[in-house]
Amino acid sequence: MVGNRAWFAGLFSGSGKRRQVSAEKIVLDLTPLQEQRLQSLKERLNVPYDETRTDHQESLRALWNASFPDTELTSLVSEQWKDMGWQGVNPATDFRGCGFVSLENLLFFARTYPQASFKRLMLKQQGMRTTWEYPFAVAGVNISYMLIQLLELNSVRPKSLPGINFIKVLTEHEDAFDVLYCIAFEMMDAQWLAMRASYMQFKEVLEATRQQLERELSLEDLNGIHDLPACNLLYK
Repeated sequence: MVGNRAWFAGLFSGSGKRRQVSAEKIVLDLTPLQEQRLQSLKERLNVPYDETRTDHQESLRALWNASFPDTELTSLVSEQWKDMGWQGVNPATDFRGCGFVSLENLLFFARTYPQASFKRLMLKQQGMRTTWEYPFAVAGVNISYMLIQLLELNSVRPKSLPGINFIKVLTEHEDAFDVLYCIAFEMMDAQWLAMRASYMQFKEVLEATRQQLERELSLEDLNGIHDLPACNLLYK
């Protein structure tokens, strides 16, 4: 993690040291519950966003209502979407890179942490900001994609320690992927502020976020989502 963040200080030093372990030391033998939850998550990842489906349209409207409850959305294709950080007037074009799950992630974030986290990040309410900011919604799609790659969710079985540990976390929390997404978004924004980044540095910031998340998901005593040091970012 770049910068002096209280939640990160002392993570690997002092009496409170937490160790990382090697993936070679872990044998991945899934329980029936882990198999079921992993398969359910993989099925979500295979659903493309379809702007002709009523349920997908309703989810998109729900995202707008959760984001701007006092402003009526005039149309699913509208200039208004740019206020949330979509590239154009139709968010469907941005969902193509990751599918419906990226909309589900954003909607979960908006509904679960509406004031403490979601709106603070969407409206860029904290820290010294650059003039050329990252687009909030498009950043969210990129975070969904980054997590899928990091956790090896397109593989039959994860082989890296973050992916293996995530299966353990999934046992305790059925919505672990969505909560981890919210944590990753907070981490990315913290990186952005610490690096005093501008729009052209977004890829660099996202990579730094991935590396930090990889370290946290490699902790030896990780069993639940709340064991991640960065989890407290959701409640600051």
